Amino acid sequence: MAKYRKTHKPQRISVALLALLASLTGCAKDQSLAPPTNSEQVTVRIKVPAELKARTIDVMYRSTLCTFTDHSAYGDPYQRDGYQNMDIELTRQGQSDIYEAGVPKDGGGACQWRLSNVTFGVTYREPERFGENVVYGAGGGVVVIFDDNASPRGGANIKINGDLTIKESYYPWINEGFIGGHKKDISLLGDGYNYYLMYQAPDARLVSFEPVLHSIFMVYSTGPKEKKKGNFVTFNYPDGSIEQVPRARPDFRRLEAIRLAAEKK
Repeated sequence: MAKYRKTHKPQRISVALLALLASLTGCAKDQSLAPPTNSEQVTVRIKVPAELKARTIDVMYRSTLCTFTDHSAYGDPYQRDGYQNMDIELTRQGQSDIYEAGVPKDGGGACQWRLSNVTFGVTYREPERFGENVVYGAGGGVVVIFDDNASPRGGANIKINGDLTIKESYYPWINEGFIGGHKKDISLLGDGYNYYLMYQAPDARLVSFEPVLHSIFMVYSTGPKEKKKGNFVTFNYPDGSIEQVPRARPDFRRLEAIRLAAEKK
């Protein structure tokens, strides 16, 4: 099911100015999305581990016809492409662990919307099973860009020709913090600092994502209870080792080494 939502607010204009614009253009342009039924599709496919669930796909379309005025850091006005978002739910394929959705490349409408980027991924199905008041944190996300524009989460660091196949390892990471109020969350720790994998794949018609969850190799982190020089986060790794360093995230490479060593035994 697709849900439409507008992500930028057009500037308010007076009734008199609207009438003048209508007289010059014939009518005010309808900026809504209207993907044609015969639009070419990009298939997003996720192989979802049992403990996780697929997130709703956030689809962004852009238009060079329906622009809006933005301002630079110096306050200078300039025109930007218009943009609209659409939510698409993935559908389970039979009784398998595969979930799929078709994303129209043509957003249709009077603005001639074109697919710009998609954001999707996986989250924990039941974060509360890790303890009372535990919520989902971050990780497990993917951004695929189909044009030359940056996504809301930034630009891509990997460019792919043709279809895109992604297979990535993730580790459960429970983090407990105290400064600013007690909180506890469960995240999916992947490679790299960004919680989203970022790709540019302008020609892709199939985007496949297989997150590999190493459930038994869980890492815990506990934040300091007061801000004080030398107070760092404590990381407890699945091999029993402990690390206190001025770093916000566990060491992914260390987790990989622990897992590979355990699997060789």
